[in-house]
Amino acid sequence: MTCKKKLHRCRPRLESETVEARISQRAVRRVAGDPRSIERGVRQRLADKISDNMAGLWLLVPEHLRLGTWDLLCAWTRQTPQRVEPRLALQLVHEAALCTNGLRAGRCLTARGFETLNGLPFLAEDTAVHELLGSRSVAETQELQVALGKLRRVCGHYAGKLLLIDPHRPPSYSHRHMRKHQKDRGSKPIKTAQTFFCLDGDSAQPVCFTTANSARTVSQATPDLLRMARDILAPLPDHTLVAADTEHFAVELVDHVHTETPFDLITPMPNRQSDQKRWRQIPPQTFTRHWAGYATAVLPFTPHHNRGGPYYELVRSTPSPATIPNAGTSRNSSTSSNRWAGNAQAP
Repeated sequence: MTCKKKLHRCRPRLESETVEARISQRAVRRVAGDPRSIERGVRQRLADKISDNMAGLWLLVPEHLRLGTWDLLCAWTRQTPQRVEPRLALQLVHEAALCTNGLRAGRCLTARGFETLNGLPFLAEDTAVHELLGSRSVAETQELQVALGKLRRVCGHYAGKLLLIDPHRPPSYSHRHMRKHQKDRGSKPIKTAQTFFCLDGDSAQPVCFTTANSARTVSQATPDLLRMARDILAPLPDHTLVAADTEHFAVELVDHVHTETPFDLITPMPNRQSDQKRWRQIPPQTFTRHWAGYATAVLPFTPHHNRGGPYYELVRSTPSPATIPNAGTSRNSSTSSNRWAGNAQAP
C-alpha cells in the first residue's frame, strides 16, 4: 500500500491571509500576504536584478533610516514588521514620492524594483490599500503627522518662527453631491477636494496638513491645522507669526487664534467701501515714513462681534493721493501689500 508523503505539512502556513495584487496591466490576482510568503518573495526579488526607471527611489532609503519611517508606519498600523500592513503603508509613501496618480491602475510597474523597495514581492491593488486606510482613523493619522513633524524639527528642517497657511482645492471627480467652489468670478463652480497646508516660511518646508470635505470652511478647518502645528513645534519659538490670505479674515477665526493658540495671526482685510472711506480720513502725520514712497501706521481695530482683543490695524500709505491706502490688523500686528488683519502685539 502506497503512502502519501504529505509534503504540505512540512512547511505549514501559519496564517491564511491574502491580498489583491496587480500582476500586469489587466490581471489582478490574490496572493499570499503572510510573513513567510512575503519574506520568500522579497528574497527572490533581491536575488534577481533590480534595474528600472524607478531605481532612484532607492535613494530614499537613507532618509527613511534617518527619520525612522519604518518605526512610524509600524506604530500607525499597530502591526509587527513581519506583517503586510506596514509594507502597504510604505507603498503609499513611495507612490506619493513619484507624484503620479493612478499608479496601480492602467500604469502598472512591470519592471522590477518598486515593489521590492516596499518590502513586498508584488504591487498591492486598490482594494488592499483601501482596507488599510479604512481601518485607521483620522486622529491616528494626525498623530503620525505630529510624530513625523517632531522628528523633522529635531533634524533641523524648519524652525517654526514664520508659518504660512493656505487652502488648496484640486478638482474632484466624485459622483457624490457636494458643495461646489468657484475659483474666481469668471470661472465655473466645480467640485473640489479641500486640503489645508501649513508651511514654514523661512525654509519652505511643509509642517503639517489636513483634508476636509467641500462643505467645511476655512474658519472650521484652520483651528485643527494650527493645533497640529502647535503640537509639532512645542516648545514654540518666541512670537511665532502665522501669515494667511484674505480668505482667513473671519472674526471667529481671529478670536480663536487670539484666545486658544500661542500664535500671532496676520491676514489681509477685504477691500470694503466702508474701510476705504475710513482709510482716506487717516491724518498724514499718523504715518511713520520708512523710505521714499513707503509709510505705515498702527491703529486700534475692533471687528464687529469680536470676543477677543485688543487688535491692531496696519495701514500702508501710497505715494499717489488717488490710491487708497493699504491696511491690516493684528492680535496684538499685521502688514502687507494689501489690507491686512491679524492678532499680534503692536510694534
